[in-house]
Amino acid sequence: MVDRKIWQLGELLKSSKKKGKTGLPLLSVTLHNGLVVRDSLERKMETNLDPTEHLLIEQGCIAYNMMRVWQGALGRADIDGLVSPAYVVLEPTGEIDSLYAEYLFKSPRLIYLFWAYSYGLTQDRLRLYYKDFARISFEFPVLEQQKKISQILSIWDKSIETAEKLLIKSKAQKKSLLQKLLTGKKRLPGYKGKWEVQSLGNLFKERVETNRSDLPLLSITSDRGVIFQGESGRKNNSNDNKSKYRRICVDDIGYNTMRMWQGRSCISDKEGIVSPAYTILEATKEACPLYASYLFKLPELVYVFYRHSQGLVSDTWNLKYNHFKKITWTFPPLEEQQAIARVLKIADEEIELLASKIEYLKQEKKALMQQLLTGKVRVKVDKSKAA
Repeated sequence: MVDRKIWQLGELLKSSKKKGKTGLPLLSVTLHNGLVVRDSLERKMETNLDPTEHLLIEQGCIAYNMMRVWQGALGRADIDGLVSPAYVVLEPTGEIDSLYAEYLFKSPRLIYLFWAYSYGLTQDRLRLYYKDFARISFEFPVLEQQKKISQILSIWDKSIETAEKLLIKSKAQKKSLLQKLLTGKKRLPGYKGKWEVQSLGNLFKERVETNRSDLPLLSITSDRGVIFQGESGRKNNSNDNKSKYRRICVDDIGYNTMRMWQGRSCISDKEGIVSPAYTILEATKEACPLYASYLFKLPELVYVFYRHSQGLVSDTWNLKYNHFKKITWTFPPLEEQQAIARVLKIADEEIELLASKIEYLKQEKKALMQQLLTGKVRVKVDKSKAA
């Protein structure tokens, strides 16, 4: 029995021009999330069209954006809805599983074919009309194998979706913890010491150590912490003369002097040198540097940094140490700072673990798709069902 056959896409998916109906939700095609309810998008898009001027898309059908399908702008409908008349709506025949088609159409080979069959003078004017989509030929497995493949891949999608929901929940919990613990609205069990107002200059001294070109060059990032400059992915435009670069030690806090009012600071886990555009803070014995690294991103304190920054316009605002040290804030005793920092670090580790799991699942799914959608790995189905 031949389990794979070359089809033209027009034989498997017909263009649907059914008019929309009143009462159905508006759906939009996105690059990364397929077909979604338009109201769920952060960027709201208004329409003056009557429902009957939209196209009807029924559950199981596929819609694609003619101008961006070669970038992956397509999706399968889980519900009946309305889509823009600028989209192409594809209605599957009895020879194709539309969920399999959605996976296949986002694979590199099909994305390339969509681009190759699109017409336009420039990239931003390329369009894939249905008549050209219909001419594309590709080898498909039999219907039962398609269904089996889509079933396998959908299990991976559900695992990724579950992990992503847990990640969102963990981030929300951490945000709540930050707000409650760093403001004293919630105290950890066993800690009742009085919080006291202190100037930042009493808790953090400026480290101004230069002429240390023997140390590695580091970059301070907003989302990855302190990293070696070679890991930043950016070209090293610094001068060969690093004599004015500042030493930063483990547990020091570095902040962008011109961006502290945007929360650009982090604690270092490395020793090295950084651009003189950064201010380096060394914690005294009365301050827990890890606690401070969380505190310095608290919106209320970031606003204080903003108010104390100096400059005529936002592009030149800066918070030099002389102004930083005069800022006052309420701090708990050192032991409570350390305890709060441990709780928040555990929350960070849980978030990092979930993020790593999601990335692993996505990479594994990507590899599996490559194997299954190209036929390099065949799935077994009940022959009686495939007959």
